Amino acid sequence: MSTSQLKQGPTITTAVPASGARVVGWLGALLSGLLFGVGLLLSGMTDPAKVLGFLDISGAWDPSLAFVMVGGIAAARVGVAIVGRRGATFSGLPVCLPPKRAIDARLIVGSALFGAGWGLAGYCPGPAVVSLGFGSWSAAALVSGMLLGLWSVPHSRPRQ
Repeated sequence: MSTSQLKQGPTITTAVPASGARVVGWLGALLSGLLFGVGLLLSGMTDPAKVLGFLDISGAWDPSLAFVMVGGIAAARVGVAIVGRRGATFSGLPVCLPPKRAIDARLIVGSALFGAGWGLAGYCPGPAVVSLGFGSWSAAALVSGMLLGLWSVPHSRPRQ
């Protein structure tokens, strides 16, 4: 290594993954999504009445959604920890985890909108997509609203 390279510090390179790694990544994502959808179906989380029963804390409260949430959070935490240490997916694709950020107005407003939509429709995004696959009109309305929201966020920000 030359002295000029030592002064500049390490060189960071990013390689474009081979097409085989991309295919494995897509297949992994597809299988994970299918497994998640089957889990949602088996747990009854695609039924809006289940979600609304969880939110009805003064009436006939149904705590089963809390158990599904805790299980999902635990599984995600393990996955994020593994991927964070590896710096890549199991198929070798690079991973960029978002930096930790402070709670700001955008997060609070977005969370409030998510919660309002969740309570009004009785669907989280995942179960809504699964229910959409079964022809649910209420899920179609919610997914349309989600897509409109996803599209509008980058278009509502001032250009920098």
